[in-house]
Amino acid sequence: MQALKLSVTFPPGVVHSLKVQNTGGIKVNIKLTIFFEEPFWVGVFEKIDDEMLQTARVVFGSEPKDYEVYAFILENFYKLEFSMPNKIEVGEQKTVNPKRLKRIIKNETSQKGLGTKAQQTIKLDYEKRKEECQKVSKEKREELKKIQFKKRQDKKREKKKGH
Repeated sequence: MQALKLSVTFPPGVVHSLKVQNTGGIKVNIKLTIFFEEPFWVGVFEKIDDEMLQTARVVFGSEPKDYEVYAFILENFYKLEFSMPNKIEVGEQKTVNPKRLKRIIKNETSQKGLGTKAQQTIKLDYEKRKEECQKVSKEKREELKKIQFKKRQDKKREKKKGH
């Protein structure tokens, strides 16, 4: 596993951006958007790696401070379960003037919610997990029915042996 350089900047506002660059030359952009979704504060990580978008959703509870977000990233980033990658088109990224970046962040924070692609990715991941959960619970139910049937059959056999 190659070492990763992690540079985190937390400008004022709700949108936190962090860039992770692999020293092997592969560029990964990660964007963290924190917003209030009744009754908790929720963070959505958008990871763009080689024109593939993956998302992960984290519930913070109360409004997190910048240092709490930073500590969360350092401790839990590699434990996050990202969704299946979805292909997107990524344009060329230029270096952005810090003042312009501040304006862009201000505009993003004024808009409520997430990018539509991130929402779609989260929704797809939710649907897949839901189907898997339904499948597993159905298998468990059927297995339980088989066990109960076997117990009833054994009980009937025991009663017949006694006579």
